[in-house]
Amino acid sequence: MSKKSKKFRVLKWIGLTLITLILLIVGFGVWFMSLIPSSDKTIKNTTVNDLTYLTKNRILKDRGKILTVVTSIDSMGISGKSTGYELTELSRAYYVFEANGFEVDVASPKGGKAPVVIDDLGPFDYAFLKDEKAKSKINNTLKLTDIKADDYEAIYFVGGKGAMFDFPNNKSIHKIVKNMYENNKVVGAICHGPAALVNVTLNNGLPLIKGKTISSFTNKEELLLIADAKTIFPFLLQDKITAQGANFNEGEMYLNKVSVDKNLVTGQNPWSTWSIAENMIQQIGYKPKTRKITDEENAINVLLQYHKYGKSKAKEMITTMYNNNKPMNRVLFAEHSIVSVMKGEIGDFYNLLGLISFAKKVQENN
Repeated sequence: MSKKSKKFRVLKWIGLTLITLILLIVGFGVWFMSLIPSSDKTIKNTTVNDLTYLTKNRILKDRGKILTVVTSIDSMGISGKSTGYELTELSRAYYVFEANGFEVDVASPKGGKAPVVIDDLGPFDYAFLKDEKAKSKINNTLKLTDIKADDYEAIYFVGGKGAMFDFPNNKSIHKIVKNMYENNKVVGAICHGPAALVNVTLNNGLPLIKGKTISSFTNKEELLLIADAKTIFPFLLQDKITAQGANFNEGEMYLNKVSVDKNLVTGQNPWSTWSIAENMIQQIGYKPKTRKITDEENAINVLLQYHKYGKSKAKEMITTMYNNNKPMNRVLFAEHSIVSVMKGEIGDFYNLLGLISFAKKVQENN
């Protein structure tokens, strides 16, 4: 066989191999997308009046006010990447507080309109964006220097990467948090929000968080998404919290985890928002109003079951949920399968694909 003929055969083999790989990848992509339900476009039209959690069995008692605090920073340090507060971490907590009889104020270090990050929206978030009262508050946030701690029953620090830059050294935050904590009022913070707590010193001279059980956005979560986070941020939040003597309470990546240490309530990431808000209500002294658990929360509970007990137990939970007409957000399963690939955990990737497929079949049979 001539060299020219051999070369042709090799090129033909390479070409056929590439075509086969492309077809396999495309086929996998089509199959993967078939597991994920089409987005419900009507959700975008949700208004406050559509939220029965807010409109039915309203708690009309005036239980006082809760202050929510968002960042004023719109870029991540030297990286120049845009940032702000996480809308979902504000909107969902905002409505939990309102539904439980509290008036909600929104403040920021600079006051005025605060920068926002908008993603992973659900019905409550879309309603919030159309809520004229809420829009007025986020477009005209109160300035922290004008805040009087005595006016509030609790304070809640919303996350968002901007919080890493203007929360830790803000003297007004230190003063308000110290006052409220030492007067047994509830202090809450979620995701990057606990950056507000790291430099607060109590009257006894000790750091507020020393010896306390704290949850926040973790090093693993931060570095998986931003490989150069150590150079972009003034510090990694988990490292700072641990260095000040706190007991860092870490949960599974990108899943709900909340820590309650008396009147200090902290959450790990955006998926902890519902839980942290309701835990704050409980620590203030009230039983949280009954709320229909969202499809996202149901998916989170299945993922937690999977990580704790394995695939079989997760499948049992999926079956039970669908049999009881509890909706489930399969998109979250898909997102976590991608996270597993980013972490190099291929076994989890295949297991999670299996759970998505199983959930689809169970749903179709119900």
